[in-house]
Amino acid sequence: MPVAQHDPQRLAELAEKALAGEPLTPQEGLAVYRGLDQSSLGLIANAIRFRKHPERKVTYIVDRNLNPTNICVTDCGFCAFYRSPGDAEGYVLPREVIYRKIEETIAQGGIQLLLQGGHHPRLRTEWFAELFRDIKRRYPVIWIHGMSPPEITHLAKLDRRSVREVLLELKAAGLDSIPGGGAEILVERVRKIIAPKKATTDEWLEVMRQAAAIGLRGTATMMFGTVETDEERIEHMTRVRELQAECGVFTAFIPWTFQPEHTPMQQADPERWSSAKLSVAEYLRTLAFARLYLHNIDHLQSSFVTQGLKTCQVGLAMGADDFGSAMLEENVVSSAGCSHPASIAEIERHIKDAGFTPQRRNMLYQPVETPPTDKFGRPPRERAVLSAAGGNSR
Repeated sequence: MPVAQHDPQRLAELAEKALAGEPLTPQEGLAVYRGLDQSSLGLIANAIRFRKHPERKVTYIVDRNLNPTNICVTDCGFCAFYRSPGDAEGYVLPREVIYRKIEETIAQGGIQLLLQGGHHPRLRTEWFAELFRDIKRRYPVIWIHGMSPPEITHLAKLDRRSVREVLLELKAAGLDSIPGGGAEILVERVRKIIAPKKATTDEWLEVMRQAAAIGLRGTATMMFGTVETDEERIEHMTRVRELQAECGVFTAFIPWTFQPEHTPMQQADPERWSSAKLSVAEYLRTLAFARLYLHNIDHLQSSFVTQGLKTCQVGLAMGADDFGSAMLEENVVSSAGCSHPASIAEIERHIKDAGFTPQRRNMLYQPVETPPTDKFGRPPRERAVLSAAGGNSR
C-alpha cells in the first residue's frame, strides 16, 4: 500500500521506526525524505546520531588528496578535473613530486593519503603496486586510502585479471583501504547519462565486496544533483545499505552535491547547468535522511569541501558526527569552481563553536592524538606568541 507522504500519523510512525534503528523500506524512505519538514528530519537524525555516538565529540582526519594522474579515458560529464590522453594539460606526477607532497603532509600532522586519479590507459596494476611499495618503504606512518572502485575495475580490465587478484596485489604492496569515489548514483539509468564508460553499479559494488573479503574497509559516497530522481537517490542508498548488511565493508557514508562549473555537462547545456546547483537546504535534507535510512553505517560525514564550513557545521546538528578531512590538497572539486579550503584551526574552531570536542581519527574511525587548542582552534604555542607580541588574542 502506498505511503501518503504528508500523512502526519504515518510519518510519526515511520520516524519512530527509524529512531528505533529499524530499516525503512524504499517506499517508506521516500515518504520520510519528502514528507517530514526540515526541522523534524534534522531532529530525528540528530537523535539517532547521539544514540550511536553519545559523546559530544566530532571527528576529522588530517590527510592529503593526491592525484597521481589526471589523464582519463572515461569522459565523465560531471568531471572538470580529467584530461584526455594527449591533452597538453595532462600529467603523471613524478615520484619526486609525490615524495615532496607526502613529506609536507607528515610535517603538518597528516597520517593518510587519499590517493585517486584518472583512468590512465597505460598505467597498470604493477605501476601502482610499485608506487605503494615505495611510499610504504619511505613513509611507513602513512595510511594509503586509495584506488576507488572504478579505478580497480579499470585496472582489472587493463590487466585482464579479476578484481580480487588486483586488490590482493595492491594490498600486498601497501594499500590500506578503498575510498568510495566513483559511486555517483548507483543506478544504471543515471550512470548511462553522466558516466557511460565508467564502472557499472554492480562492478562498483563488487569491488567493495571483494575488498571486504580480503580484509579491507572502505567508505560509501553519493554525488547527487545531476539527473537522478528522489527515488534513485534512495535506490543508491538501498544498494549501499544492502552491501553493508552483507559484508560490513563501509566505515562511513559521505554525500556531496554535483558542482557543475567547467564540467562537460555545463559546457554542453550552459543554460540548464548554470542555475541547477542544489541548495544548502537540499544538501542538509539529504544528509539528515541518510542518517535515518542507513541504519547500519555508523558514521556520517558533513562536507565543507562542497558546502562550506558553516553548512558543514549545521550538518553536525542534522545527523553528522564527522567533519571530514583537513585536506592539505584538493584538485577534483576545486576544478569545478568549488573551493572551500580550511585549515586545521578553522575546522577545530567550527567544531567547538557547534558545542563539540574535536577528535582526530584514522580511516577506521579510531581516535588518534589530538593536540590541544584554544576555543579558536589555535595551538597554545601560537596563542602565547600572539600574546607576547601584543597581538589580538582572538
